[in-house]
Amino acid sequence: MAPKQEFVRTSPPPGGVVSAVGYRVERPGRAAARPLHRGLPSPYLTLIFSLDGRVTSGLTPAQATGPDAIRTDIVVGGLHQSPTYVVQPERESGIQLAVHPLAARGLLGLPAAELTGQVVTSGTDVLGRRAAELCERLAELTEWDARFAALAGYLEGQLATHEDRPPPRPEVTEAWAWLARHRGAGTLRGLAAHVALSERRLGTLFRAETGVTPKQAARLMRFEHAKAVVVRATAAGTRPDLARVAADCGYYDHSHLVRDFHQYTGASPSAWLAEECRNIQAGGHLNGAG
Repeated sequence: MAPKQEFVRTSPPPGGVVSAVGYRVERPGRAAARPLHRGLPSPYLTLIFSLDGRVTSGLTPAQATGPDAIRTDIVVGGLHQSPTYVVQPERESGIQLAVHPLAARGLLGLPAAELTGQVVTSGTDVLGRRAAELCERLAELTEWDARFAALAGYLEGQLATHEDRPPPRPEVTEAWAWLARHRGAGTLRGLAAHVALSERRLGTLFRAETGVTPKQAARLMRFEHAKAVVVRATAAGTRPDLARVAADCGYYDHSHLVRDFHQYTGASPSAWLAEECRNIQAGGHLNGAG
């Protein structure tokens, strides 16, 4: 029996949240489901409030399914360069947020760089008891509109709590905006010249704030754009032309796009699409829940 999937998107809440998606998935007997889901790298931080028990994950399939798996009902994930693996239970629901890395100080109370080096971080360790109380409240509510309203109220409280935190340096903010405008396809020399810093100095400041170098951020943005093009084509029932996608998204050639797919998904483009076809058709990736 095919899984039942529901994805509900709302207008982004305050404070640098790029997308907010409610999800509910039921896999009767798990007969038709993969045992693991690949959580892909992206240019955004991940914040998940699980409403059906803890999320079980790992940096490798062995870790995710073994005794060293990470289990938490509030997931906070920094920028990363390889997929994470998430166990797919028979039933799961929750709200997943994509958060701009430069909004981490205001929403989480720390720079995004402090979240790197770990697969995921327990949300209560970062956000404290109020986040746990929110998670409980979200599970008690039955309507998505009410859940999103409760979430927005919590985020507004977070912004008020951390309003005295110093913002990221303006050179880093402008560097990120420049990379985003170019969808990761601009040159590092051009970026450094734009913010009037040497490449080395910019790299030091950028990594101290985000946890990744400008080059790594650019690759994540370029891949995110290419993946979105591939997903839209697949959702429309057409076979994506990867060579054309590579050229349109600023890759040197088709092989460089395939290289990034292998690094960020752990699979070739065709293999990843075969795995994610059902999720794409249900609107998961289009709604930011992939």
